Amino acid sequence: MKGDRVEIVIDAGGTPRTYEVVATKAGRRVEVTTGRGIVEVSEVTRGGGVVRTARFMANRVLALVEHPAGDGRARGEEQE
Repeated sequence: MKGDRVEIVIDAGGTPRTYEVVATKAGRRVEVTTGRGIVEVSEVTRGGGVVRTARFMANRVLALVEHPAGDGRARGEEQE
């Protein structure tokens, strides 16, 4: 869903670095997969085509935070 984002914090030799992968258009989503020591974060279209991918070594990942796009209620806005 447009607005979904995943924030990845990695250890870059003493200093943490932060990366973000965001679903930029309507109908796209962000998927996270892990396997064989690699964390992969991809922006995917409705049909399953990968738009962009970020890969990180799993032992360097300090935090992986998923921020789903809200419908407004999560931010305190009321729906009428």
